[in-house]
Amino acid sequence: MDDLTGQPQDGLQPLDGPRHGPASGGAAKQLIVLLHGLGADGNDLISLAPLLGQVLPDAAFVSPNAPYPCDMAPFGRQWFSLQERSPEAMYAGAERARPLLAAFLEQELARHGLGMSELALLGFSQGTMMSLHTALRMPEPVAGILGYSGILIAPERLAAEITVRPRVLLVHGSADEVVPALSMPAAELALTEASVPVQTLLCPGLGHSIDEEGLRAGVDFLRGAFSKAQDV
Repeated sequence: MDDLTGQPQDGLQPLDGPRHGPASGGAAKQLIVLLHGLGADGNDLISLAPLLGQVLPDAAFVSPNAPYPCDMAPFGRQWFSLQERSPEAMYAGAERARPLLAAFLEQELARHGLGMSELALLGFSQGTMMSLHTALRMPEPVAGILGYSGILIAPERLAAEITVRPRVLLVHGSADEVVPALSMPAAELALTEASVPVQTLLCPGLGHSIDEEGLRAGVDFLRGAFSKAQDV
């Protein structure tokens, strides 16, 4: 099990992964944490960092490897198992991983001398699930959550458990063969009912992936989220 600080007590190593930037070469003014999907690892999304860094040159990027080996493939990592996909099992899995991720976020912010308002999460698939599940239950709001091709776990629990309401952009392909596109309006409804400022973008014909339209929208969202967070 994990202790109250989020440090693993079952032989797991603390979260870590590849880093990039800031492109400016100076001290980081923002931190963007990229959370990969099931069966991938931190190298999967860190390739987005040079592209995002062109618009956000003062941002540092880190893409942690999920804490557990993937139990559905001979390689890759997972935030929690999806062999059992009942709502109860997915919630329990996300809850087990949440303190690990929350501790990592705090450690990375401390590394750069930054606060929560200078942090954004970018998730893909299961990484989106963890981004939403964790950031909506933090003690302070992050600048924004950018989620691609994911779902909101246990939407019926959100009203009772939410602690902060950061800005959210959800992006989904209409032809997603892994996570149905209907997951996005369901998440949007639950977030709206919980008074979370949420935007959505449906990418026509796109499968379980990120395309140029979604990436452009994500860049605009991140830039605006950091700007608005500093105005609060």
